Amino acid sequence: MIETIAEAKIREAIEKGALDNLPGKGKPLKLEDLSRIPEEFRAGYILLKNGGYIPEEMALQNKIFHYRQLIDQCCDVSEKETLKKELSYLNLKHSLLMEKRKRQSIK
Repeated sequence: MIETIAEAKIREAIEKGALDNLPGKGKPLKLEDLSRIPEEFRAGYILLKNGGYIPEEMALQNKIFHYRQLIDQCCDVSEKETLKKELSYLNLKHSLLMEKRKRQSIK
């Protein structure tokens, strides 16, 4: 029933032209791969990201994820080694940050 009401309101707004000046109208949606974020945290993650704030550990996890993808797609041996070293550094930084957060939560 709620879906029917929502659909009717949306159709009404479209007919009145209330949605004509929305930013991004006519452009494809920018969908983000949220598979690496636990399902129960996705809504919060999207809200924080859209608000311009992502916790440092989440930003590091994103970088780690992207570096892994780059390494998988890289063909140049020396570039791959450079990426692996950077990935190692990011993993260490993330581990240290998580350990620090763990100690802070115990206090």
